[in-house]
Formats: sequence, C-alpha cells, structure tokens
Amino acid sequence: MPVLSTRLSAAAAAVFGTSYDPELRSATKPEFGHYQSNLALRIGNAEGLPPRDVAARLVEAVQLDDLCEKPEIAGPGFINLTLLPRTIAKAVNEPKTFDSLGQRVVVDYSQPNVAKQMHVGHLRSTVIGDALCKVLEFAGYEVVRQNHVGDWGTQYGMMIEQLLEEGSTAQSLDLQGLQQLYERSRKHFDADGAFADTSRLRVVALQSGDPETRTMWRHMVDVSLDDFDKVYALLGSNLTRADVVGESAYNDDLPHVVSELEHLGLLTESDGAMCAFLPGFHGRDGDPLPVIVRKSDGGFGYSATDLAAVRHRIGTLHADRIVYVVDHRQALHFDMIFTLARTAGWLPEAVPAEHVSFGTVLGPNGKPFKTREGGTIKLVDLLDSAVARADALLAGREGVDRAATARAVGIGAVKYADLSSDRGNDYVFDLDRMVAMTGNTGPYLQYAHARLTRLLSKAGPAGEVTELKEPAEQRLALLLTGFGAAVEQVAETLQPHRLCTYLYEVASALSVFYEQCPVLSSEGETRASRIALCTATRKVLQDGLGLLGIEAPDAM
Repeated sequence: MPVLSTRLSAAAAAVFGTSYDPELRSATKPEFGHYQSNLALRIGNAEGLPPRDVAARLVEAVQLDDLCEKPEIAGPGFINLTLLPRTIAKAVNEPKTFDSLGQRVVVDYSQPNVAKQMHVGHLRSTVIGDALCKVLEFAGYEVVRQNHVGDWGTQYGMMIEQLLEEGSTAQSLDLQGLQQLYERSRKHFDADGAFADTSRLRVVALQSGDPETRTMWRHMVDVSLDDFDKVYALLGSNLTRADVVGESAYNDDLPHVVSELEHLGLLTESDGAMCAFLPGFHGRDGDPLPVIVRKSDGGFGYSATDLAAVRHRIGTLHADRIVYVVDHRQALHFDMIFTLARTAGWLPEAVPAEHVSFGTVLGPNGKPFKTREGGTIKLVDLLDSAVARADALLAGREGVDRAATARAVGIGAVKYADLSSDRGNDYVFDLDRMVAMTGNTGPYLQYAHARLTRLLSKAGPAGEVTELKEPAEQRLALLLTGFGAAVEQVAETLQPHRLCTYLYEVASALSVFYEQCPVLSSEGETRASRIALCTATRKVLQDGLGLLGIEAPDAM
C-alpha cells in the first residue's frame, strides 16, 4: 500500500535524516503479517548501526495506528506489518483509479504479410500486442495501434513478374491463390537468376509508382486485408483496418531517409549499397554489421522502412513511448535501428523505444509448431480447433449458450496460455492443457467468474465490505487491493504474465474463501459483507480478463 511506504519513509527521514524506499513486500507466511520491510537492515548497513536497534527506532517513530496493528520486529531486523481489517475493507471499497498520464504510446504489433495466410507465428504478436494496448489504456496512456503489414519489397516484385510471365492477372486470385503464386514465384526466383533480376527491377517499378504494377499489387493487398479482418474477428482482436500502416505507407519518405543520413555523414557505400556501420555492432567473424538502407539495385531495404516508421511515429504521431511486439529473432535488427535513429536525431533520448520480444510456439515434440507435412499451421485452423475442443467439453451443460461460450472458452484458453508464461520463453501448444478447468488456465479463471455470477444472482443487491473476520476473506480482500499495482506493473514492464499470475492468485484465494466462508447461508452483516467481497472479486476477474482480451462468460 503506498500510504504505508510513505509513512515508513517519512519516519526514516525524521530519525536518520535520509529518506529511504521501504521496499514493502507481501509477507511470505501469515505469521509475518501482511507486509514486510528490510528497511532497518539497509539503514543499519549504511549507518553502521545494529539493524534491530534501527528497527526499534523506526517502529517508535512511525505513525500507523490507524492502519495497522502494532508493527513487529523479526529476525535480524525485519519490520512486519499487519493491516487492520477495516483498512483492507476500505481499500476494497475504494479501488485505485487511473487518470490520464497525458502520454501517447505507439504500439506496433501483429504485422502479417500480404498474400500469405496468417499462421501460428502471428498468434503471439497479436495476442500480446492486444493485451498490452488494453493495459496501457487502462493505466492512463493514449494508445495508438500500428499494424505494420508486410506489403512491400522483393516478394511482390517476383509475384507480379510471375503473373506477367504466366499471362495472368491478380484479379482472379483469392488469398489461397496468392499464397500458391508466392510459392511458385519463390521457386522460380531461387532457380533462375534472370528472373530474379527482373523481379528486383519490378520492385523498383512498384516503388516508383508504375500504374500496372501498382494495380496488381493493390489487389493483393485488398484481398489479404479482407482475410486478416476475419482472423482478427475470430481472435477478438481490437485491430481494425484503420490501424493498418503497412511498409508501403513510408515509400515516399525513403529517399529522404537516405539523403538525410548521407548529409549527416552516417552512410557508406559498400558494393553499391548505401549502409550505416554503427560502433559496437559486429558479426561472428568480427566484421562490422551494416544497416542497409538502400540496396545496390536502387531499391530500399526494410531497414529504411523501419527508420521511416520511427520518424513518422515521432514527428507525426508525437509518440512519447514506442513499443514493438516482434519475435526475439529481430532483437539485433531493432537494436541497430533504434541506435541509428537516435544517432540521426530522429528518436529523442527522452522517448523510450522498446522491443517486446517473445519466444516460439512449439509443438508437442518441442520443435516449432508445424503441420504433419512440415508446413506452417494456419492461425484460423488453430483457433477453430480450440473452439471445437471447448465445445466438446460443454456437451450436456444446461443454461449455457453453447456456441458463444465455446468460442469464448476456446479462444480465451489459447490467449491465456500464450500470455500466462513469460513472453521471452517458448511454450508448447497443448490444447488439452489449455482448455483444462483446473490449474493456471483461462477456463479456470472464466469458471471462477461464472460461478461468482451465479452466486450473486441469488444474493440480492450488494453493499460494501464491512467486516473481514476470517483469514480466508482477509487474504482474498488483500489480494483485490493489488489489482491497480498489477496493472501498473504490466504497463511498466510490458510483461502480461504478471497480470495472469495475479488473477490466478485471486481465483485460488476465492476457492479457499468458498470452502471456509459460507456466503448465502451466513447471516446479517457477515452475509452482506461477503456478498460485497464476492462482487468486488467478480469485477477484478472480469476487468483483468478483459485487459488480457479474454471474455468472461456469465455461465459455463
């Protein structure tokens, strides 16, 4: 609780002349109270005083009678604090609210490629990005979503060139046809040097605005975006067509990127290409690593596009913080792009640019998730499988909208499995585990919410929490007071698994509360207070799941 930290810090300043952060932590055991601080140990070490003596002086100086029981000194000098039940009840009844921070954060995520169906590799960026946007908005940021769709570059030159050689047009192709076209053109490109050269020239024509090339390319983009929208709808993503700012959007700025870098003396010609060689970036052989901003054929690489995107997000969108949700393999690339952008003065030192990296989705064999034939699994097929698995689990349940609930549970299970582990780690895609109703899973949390909804439908109107006599209800109530801190932590660290862990702790404490503290069968003020506690718990679960992009069904 912030007020506890403030008062302990004030006591330290009054007694020892220096303000310290008490670093309050939740106690690990009930006998240690609710919170514990090692402040006395740190002051003792700094001042050369016995920590227990320091702790005694702090306890004598600090004013906490209105909030806590008398502080206790434990071990070498730890200060243990036990909140009064009325303090916890007040915190539950008056949850933390978030005001606008007046800061704008641009979040770049999802990033599918045109002419290709979204696959399991796009799952993590989309799910993590959606959750972070929701958390940042809740925490008071103004969020600008940017879907940096891959709609520019060599692959479109070779696809258009393939169509022209075949005497076909793009207008007759749906997304599956476009993907097959990509596969044919890729083989042709790799096997035929002359075709590769004409394909690269076609890219230059595309970037230069050649009408025929642009018309064929535009159809590829429109067909792809229509399909992406369907996947986003199934996934429950907040991304819209208005958020799409593909690589092509920066085409007109690419010559200016190169000319400004040249003017600043940051580019060097290397084998006909214009490159930036930044201090500290070397390959395995020790040679300097280049940022290629213009290729030897006159075309622009994706590094130039990413630099233009940084300029746009700072100069036009006026970002105070930039977040890129992209897999861990791009870590070096973004490190170099951010370094070059700062060196060029396009990315101010005061604006954080953060690469939110994530691991790989693995199959049961511990290798990257593939089809039996070794191909990439389409995201829509994966989501449909999750919904079907959830639907089978709901068979025979009465009073449930089976189709809507199956979708909420199936999609929620996939999202929660992705978000609940540290995003930096790989994880195994295991549907049986994901849809389980026990353990740290999405369905477990959804069921906790549904069970509360059913209980509260029988309870009547809710008031406020007024008494917390039992340890189980104190534990649950104290956890509820931490929701705001959990949200702030995710907004700061961009690690959504921290919110998942918190919600699982709440649901687990709720289960113990059910066992030890009857609600509907209790009487008087105890019953009213417990109903209010259940109402507050339901709101935390509903809001928390919502921030993760997961629906909270009223019945399961």
